[in-house]
Amino acid sequence: MACARGAGRAVAAATVAQPGKRPPEPEPELEEPSLLDAPAPSRRLGSDPGLSDSDSEESVFSGLEDSGSDSTEDATASEEEGEGTSEQRGRMDRSPGQQARTPCSRMEVASMPGEDEYAEDSSDEEDIRNTVGNVPLEWYDDFPHVGYDLDGRRIYKPLRTRDELDQFLDKMDDPDYWRTVRDRMTGHSVRLTGEQVALVQRLQRGQFGDVSFNPYEPAVDFFSGDLMIHPVTNRPADKRSFIPSLVEKEKVSRMVHAIKMGWIQPRRPRDHSPSFYDLWAQEDPNAVLGRHKMHVPAPKLALPGHSESYNPPPEYLPSEEECLAWEQQEPEERKLSFLPRRFLSLRAVPAYGRFIQERFERCLDLYLCPRQRKMRVNVDPEDLIPKLPRPRDLQPFPTCQALVYRGHNSLVRCLSVSPDGQWLASGSDDGSVRLWEVATARCMRTVPVGGVVKSVAWNPHPTVCLVAVAVEDTVLLLNPALGDRLVVGSTDQLLSAFTPPLDPASQPAHWLEASQEERQDGLRLRIHHGKPVTQVTWHGRGDYLAAVLATPGHTQVLIHQLSRRRSQSPFRRSHGQVQRVAFHPTRPFLLVASQRCVRLYHLLRQELTKKLMPNCKWVSSLAVHPAGDNIICGSYDSKLVWFDMDLSTKPYRVLSDLLQNPLLVPVKVLKGHALTRDLGVLDVAFHPTQPWVFSSGADGTLRLFT
Repeated sequence: MACARGAGRAVAAATVAQPGKRPPEPEPELEEPSLLDAPAPSRRLGSDPGLSDSDSEESVFSGLEDSGSDSTEDATASEEEGEGTSEQRGRMDRSPGQQARTPCSRMEVASMPGEDEYAEDSSDEEDIRNTVGNVPLEWYDDFPHVGYDLDGRRIYKPLRTRDELDQFLDKMDDPDYWRTVRDRMTGHSVRLTGEQVALVQRLQRGQFGDVSFNPYEPAVDFFSGDLMIHPVTNRPADKRSFIPSLVEKEKVSRMVHAIKMGWIQPRRPRDHSPSFYDLWAQEDPNAVLGRHKMHVPAPKLALPGHSESYNPPPEYLPSEEECLAWEQQEPEERKLSFLPRRFLSLRAVPAYGRFIQERFERCLDLYLCPRQRKMRVNVDPEDLIPKLPRPRDLQPFPTCQALVYRGHNSLVRCLSVSPDGQWLASGSDDGSVRLWEVATARCMRTVPVGGVVKSVAWNPHPTVCLVAVAVEDTVLLLNPALGDRLVVGSTDQLLSAFTPPLDPASQPAHWLEASQEERQDGLRLRIHHGKPVTQVTWHGRGDYLAAVLATPGHTQVLIHQLSRRRSQSPFRRSHGQVQRVAFHPTRPFLLVASQRCVRLYHLLRQELTKKLMPNCKWVSSLAVHPAGDNIICGSYDSKLVWFDMDLSTKPYRVLSDLLQNPLLVPVKVLKGHALTRDLGVLDVAFHPTQPWVFSSGADGTLRLFT
């Protein structure tokens, strides 16, 4: 056991007697300073200079007893830090059968007052208790020790029993916590001195570690520009400096051979002329673009004629009849895109309204229209045109406009014809539904609905007089009270015969009765969906109604039963945004058209029967033949796709392909609606019994073509 007192470095010299060796010599006198100059033995494992008794008690060892390494405590460092001195305990090496103790008097002699034990200490080496070298310390993560000392004994890791709360309290209480780091070689905490902190801060700022180093010292010119008497080096030249190089001779011979073969050409003088040129000016064979064999020059604009003059001759000025005929023609059918006018002087000519548009279209023609030379094929143009039957052989079909139904103040988005063809219902953006008599174009009734009407559907059953109207998130069921009074009365009796159940089940839609005032306008029921409704359509028997909602999800399509006032969602998951739905006229099928495909569901089996692929970008409309064997889909990319249900899921015909022999022949172009807000015809429907066509447009009118 070693006893340490005072503030000096306590050094314990242990004498161990080994068998077979001479006993140690007697100790020298106290006056000799050999003890002070002796090297200090190894310290105890886990000890750290400057730690107090409390710190040593907190550093608990893992329980594996040290094999006998010595320990010394530096009390002088503790005095410099203001922590005071305390007795330190250490262990001495024990040999089998014998133990040597250093007397406390020897320790007192070593720490005599008035002598500085660091006066002769010139060692500046770091702590080398752990002698593992450059071995990665991660190799010791799974072991209780962290390395070995000079004697080959294990240095055990201190057991960390302090949790995060204790560490936080130490951080708050200890003012030097910010300068305390952990030594990975020993596992102990080390407090950085002020010089070490300043060194770290300088390195973080990108400065040099040494404070006294000046990186901007003036450069020393060792070699001056003045001519010196004596040379800097006076080494004699080598022999190889007087003999031609064989490597250079080989390189020169290669270059000469390349020049003779024409592989190396002399540098041509650079042409400093501008590299840009007029793209359309020079088109002769010697021009830049003339060297390209497949180059096609841009088409030239037609030169202005007499009709474009500000004072054209009288024969070029159109009459009033010609002006009216020009206005009624389509823009692509007009010979001139403007009407010639006469002005007294050039100063009176106003600005051309379509100037910017025409210049922009000209630019598009120049850089977007492909121009390529192709070999001309000697084919009769008549052979490329499909042979169509004569329209006279396909009569009857509508050929002229018969009636105009006026009364709406805004866009007429939808229309529907009664099953007997006597009445017509229309919905508009002015917030009203109008009921018309087909034969006289007289408005029989106007029902205000308080919103934009998206869809109107007349019940197809002849014994039910109901009209379904889609307004915002509600489907309104109207009894127009037109036609046979027995049918009107039986419809009201059918609706009033419903008895609500005692325990109603939860439904995706709410059924509400109309008030007494609303019943006078013809309203009977309201079906609230909570989401905007875009389309309503009836089943052929008149008891079921399908509604399409505008929001995505599996509840986009809802089916309502009128007799039981029940609503249900037939799908569990969504297959894309639904555009249109339709009931099969003869079989229990439901057709659902999304943006890219049309799905056919069997309502009784509740399964998917077919999936039709129209190969269109965006399906916009859907129509089913009354026999149910053929389906036609329209798209926003100007295509009509015809499906034969008995053949395949692929289109039977694409009607925009004029090179094939179509079975649906365009026989007449019906015109009558005026463009409003860049919109024309919005909805079309056939008469149920006559070869008539009804159309609604953005000009607020409905038209009948017969």
